[in-house]
Amino acid sequence: MEDVRPVWLLRAAWFLATLPIVAAWLPLPGLSWLRRGLLAFAKRGKILHSNTKLTVPQRTFTHFYAVGIFWTTTLLLAVWSYAIMKLPSPIEQDLSDITSRLHNSLSTREHVYNVWLSVFMLLLMEAQVLRRFYESIYVFNYSPSARMHIVGYFVGISYYIAAPLSLCCNFVPEVFHFVKNLVAEFTVKGSDPMPMPEFNIWMFVITPFLELRSYTWIGATIFLWGWVHQRRCHEILGSLRKKPENLGKYLIPYGDWFEFSSSAHYTAEIVMYGGLLVASGGADLSLWLLFAFVVANLGFAATITHRWYLHKFDDYPRNRWAILPFVC
Repeated sequence: MEDVRPVWLLRAAWFLATLPIVAAWLPLPGLSWLRRGLLAFAKRGKILHSNTKLTVPQRTFTHFYAVGIFWTTTLLLAVWSYAIMKLPSPIEQDLSDITSRLHNSLSTREHVYNVWLSVFMLLLMEAQVLRRFYESIYVFNYSPSARMHIVGYFVGISYYIAAPLSLCCNFVPEVFHFVKNLVAEFTVKGSDPMPMPEFNIWMFVITPFLELRSYTWIGATIFLWGWVHQRRCHEILGSLRKKPENLGKYLIPYGDWFEFSSSAHYTAEIVMYGGLLVASGGADLSLWLLFAFVVANLGFAATITHRWYLHKFDDYPRNRWAILPFVC
């Protein structure tokens, strides 16, 4: 019970975070108060009223990605170390009976595979947070007046803790115990408390990833497709304010996926998390709930942005969708 409790707490958090967004997004009667409340917290930058209280500069987006890098890297190193030091490699699994080698009854062939799958997906997440951190510093030219609500700031920080955790939450209890024992042994015995297996890059890096299933590589391809297009869309947004005279202005973005979506960078984000879901095989409820939150949160924000564009610019392209063509 103790081992599954963190997983269900995380799933409950995603569900409770998604439910009010969906309720506010859908045109349901009697929920205008909820819609107004979420709008007050979700607005930022160009659509946030200048007299709104409890705001922070929008450039603090950098904090999200700094937290994301630290936490994703920590999880990646912990899970990867656990896979190397406590689980047999795929080659060893073929040479001996896994149940005779490990005392933990959970350490089946499928369990070993899923741990390495989590390592692979954490690597994809690492590529995402590293790029976003770079873009927040060198690509985006945030207007000095651009701000966001402080609630949105803390939601963003929480998101970049919970999202990477969702990629490996099924193994967190045992990885935590592994790290805790490793630290305890180091404290008692000094350096090199636990004998490290002889490192073989083929055995511990290449072979486990080569054994990933076809749907994982399809999902990774979808993720990278979205990753590339989000990078291009962010470059387009960043270029709108490269000229000093445009720093305080809001202009219409053109090019790449902006030709059919008002929030093309959000469209790309949904594609990326859809790729992670496909890569996982779709068997983990945690990733379904993470994906649902991403779609609801970005869809809600994109709808607000789309309406702002239509109201702000008389010449705004009317053929664009808010976020997903032929959907919304």
